[in-house]
Amino acid sequence: MADTGLRVIRTATKKASRTEPAEAVRKPAARKPDSESAFRRVQVARAFEDIARQIREELSRGRLRPGDRLPAERELAVQFGVSRNTLREALRSLEIAGLITLRKGAAGGAFINDTNGDTVVTSIKDMFSLGAVTTEQITEARISVESAIIRAACEVHTAADIKKLRENLELAAEATKRNDFFGRANAHLEFHLILARATRNPILIVVMEALIGVMRQFLHSIGPQQIADYVLPSRKRFMQYFEARDADAAVKEMEQHLKRVNRNYLALLGERSKSNAIIAERR
Repeated sequence: MADTGLRVIRTATKKASRTEPAEAVRKPAARKPDSESAFRRVQVARAFEDIARQIREELSRGRLRPGDRLPAERELAVQFGVSRNTLREALRSLEIAGLITLRKGAAGGAFINDTNGDTVVTSIKDMFSLGAVTTEQITEARISVESAIIRAACEVHTAADIKKLRENLELAAEATKRNDFFGRANAHLEFHLILARATRNPILIVVMEALIGVMRQFLHSIGPQQIADYVLPSRKRFMQYFEARDADAAVKEMEQHLKRVNRNYLALLGERSKSNAIIAERR
């Protein structure tokens, strides 16, 4: 097969010893693409967007894989027919999107990242911070997502999953005895993540991580509160249904619980709004 021009570099996981002279460090060998492929000269006004799109296409087609190093900056600029500044803008946009990592130094370059949901988690947390979503909307999303998670996990959960959930309940109970609000809150939030992981579905896991990330942010913003006494009893009822793989009953129990939690949060926010209004009037 003819050389297509796209040169992806596989890098060894073992780092060179710091005691070796710089010239002794071997550069990774270039890897030819798995199938015929080449970057094309860009034609659009916003050239960096076309560059990013082409690199995404190579990822979706499997010609670029996690751990690959893109060709050197000078070589990429020639392939795309753009200036190095335009290329850098495209690479920075891909780095912000979480698709690549830019490393400096002799062994540096642009590396394809392993797949993860960090970008999704950060985006949803930012939406909450900017006021683009409300606590009611987060709860509504949690109910919908969690219902799907529970139904999926009911079909495939293992004894190991049940053990993790039971251990989580013990941690929450211990935090309650210590009157440790954040310790108990973190344990309760982790319960939902354990449920999501029990599905073995990466999309459900990432979405739940994003929603739980928002809830952690919210709880730390409101500060310690009186520990509610209804959560653990609800968890125990849920576990009975979940272990029996009674998805309908488990979903109903979790939905009632989340709605009650949301009502408490809204009441708390209402009280805070009134207090802030009174303080503002007195100034």
